[in-house]
Amino acid sequence: MGATRKDFMSNQEVRWCPGCGDYAILAQIQKTLAQLETPREKTVFISGIGCSSRLPYYMGTYGVHSIHGRAPTIATGLKSSRPELSVWVITGDGDGLSIGGNHLLHVMRRNVNLNIILFNNRIYGLTKGQYSPTSGLGTRTKSTPAGSIDRPIRPLSVALAAEATFVARTIDTDTKHLQQVLLRAAQHKGTSFVEVFQNCIIFNDGAFDSFAKKSVRADRTLVVEDGKPMLFGANRDRGIRLKGLHPEVVTLGDGISESDLLHHDEDSEDPTHAMMLDYMAYPDYPVPVGVFRAIQRPTYDELMADQIDQAQGRQGRGDIDALLRAGHTWEVTKEDLERAKTDTD
Repeated sequence: MGATRKDFMSNQEVRWCPGCGDYAILAQIQKTLAQLETPREKTVFISGIGCSSRLPYYMGTYGVHSIHGRAPTIATGLKSSRPELSVWVITGDGDGLSIGGNHLLHVMRRNVNLNIILFNNRIYGLTKGQYSPTSGLGTRTKSTPAGSIDRPIRPLSVALAAEATFVARTIDTDTKHLQQVLLRAAQHKGTSFVEVFQNCIIFNDGAFDSFAKKSVRADRTLVVEDGKPMLFGANRDRGIRLKGLHPEVVTLGDGISESDLLHHDEDSEDPTHAMMLDYMAYPDYPVPVGVFRAIQRPTYDELMADQIDQAQGRQGRGDIDALLRAGHTWEVTKEDLERAKTDTD
């Protein structure tokens, strides 16, 4: 009998604000694990601090609610020591890209075989509405009353620069696409990084409505698929082509056909194509969603295991007791203790 979403639900009451996008992400993660029929006892969710980081409580699996920004580090240690486990990192734009930015970079460049889901609501929600690393220029919050003067981080460009082997983006309200991307991420061997545009209904409501609402999504987002032309629009009559080195939006007809359009290439070792997609900024371009990059490279945990096997082949298995007793060691006898006590007295 196949697994269901219910098999991956915990007995904890889900406590996010009513209408929060986190509910949709939780549901699709649970459905994804059910599709994969991943054993619950071999699945671990590790989070840092933030609204998104409550998710491990709601999974019927093992989980770690760790410290701010350090989930990638803990996950690296766990996956390296227990490679048979399915390890997921749950983080947010504040947790993962501010205090945790350094740790996030290194887990991706190492290509540890785990999945990172970054909930991006462009705000700090748990601490009540301060601006985050992804908040737009001019964003007015409790910590930026005159408007943010920080240029926002592009999470996917960070992942691509760190040489992540799987990089994708999806939207909380497009649950079908969300589940498809999560499934692809889970099946990828290596570090998978997924940015999810997630609405914070209390402190940043409607941040993505201009392109993510169902009524406008077809005209204002571009779903990229490997090997297929970059078509979008409710009538599938608009697309992206290259003009010199830059993308431009065109309408099919009047001598322009699908063959003139740029075709998506997700498995290129060269990240230029994927980086260009991330820099296609709305409203001049549709917002790209889907898998930007998916390549295969040796994973960190595999390479580390190979080094250990080679060392053991040359030197045999280590002996921790012998190591502790090696070198300059001595034994404190009962007589030594009595002598020391006498000298002290």
